[in-house]
Amino acid sequence: ELKESASKLFFVKDLSMHDVDSTVAAMNLMEDGLTRREVKSTDLNADSSRSHSLFAVYVKTWDKEQDIRTEAKLNLVDLAGSERSTKTGATGDTLKEGNNINLSLTALGTVIDCLVKSKPHIPYRSSPLTMLLKDGLGGNSRTVIVGTLGPSEMNSHETVSTLRFIDRAKQIKNKPKVQMDPKDAKIAELLEEVAKLKKQLGIEEGHDDEDDD
Repeated sequence: ELKESASKLFFVKDLSMHDVDSTVAAMNLMEDGLTRREVKSTDLNADSSRSHSLFAVYVKTWDKEQDIRTEAKLNLVDLAGSERSTKTGATGDTLKEGNNINLSLTALGTVIDCLVKSKPHIPYRSSPLTMLLKDGLGGNSRTVIVGTLGPSEMNSHETVSTLRFIDRAKQIKNKPKVQMDPKDAKIAELLEEVAKLKKQLGIEEGHDDEDDD
C-alpha cells in the first residue's frame, strides 16, 4: 500500500528499514529482498521477473568539524522487461503480471516524456512505479539508467524500444543540490561567504592575524 508524505513524496506503508554499517551488510539485505521476488518460466525466459524491484539506501553524513549534517537517498531499481504475450506464451496470472509490467513501463515512459518537455503536470500517480520513482526522476537527483539488449534478431522490436526509452530518459535535465537541514544549510552558506571574504582580503586559511608576542 502506497502513502504520500507531507513533502508530497510516496512511500510503502510498513516497509522495513535497517541500519547497516558496511557495504556487505547492505548487499546481504538486497539479496534477501531478491529471494522474495516473484519469478516464473515463460517461452523466452526460464526465470522471468514478474515485478520490478526497488532497493533504497539512505546515506547520512556528519561533518563533525563544521557540525553540518546531510542526507541523501540512493534508489537502485531493476525494471522487469516489457513483454509481448505472443512471444512469452504467458497465460493466466503470468499474462496479467506481464500486462501490469507493460502498463507501468508505459507510465514511466510518459512521465519521462513530460519531464523532457517540461510540461506543467507530470502524471506520477499513473502507476505505483512512477509514484515511488518521483524523487529519483524529476526531483533533486541524478539518475543513471542502464539499458540491456538482446542480440538476437527476434528481439529487434524490444531492442529498438529500449533504445528509444533510454534516449528519452537521457534528455532529462536536473540540477540537484545537497540536501541539508535548514540550520546546517545556513551555516554552510555563512562559511562559504567567510571563505570568499578571506580570499578577497588575501587571508590564508588557518593564518593568525594577531602579532606574535
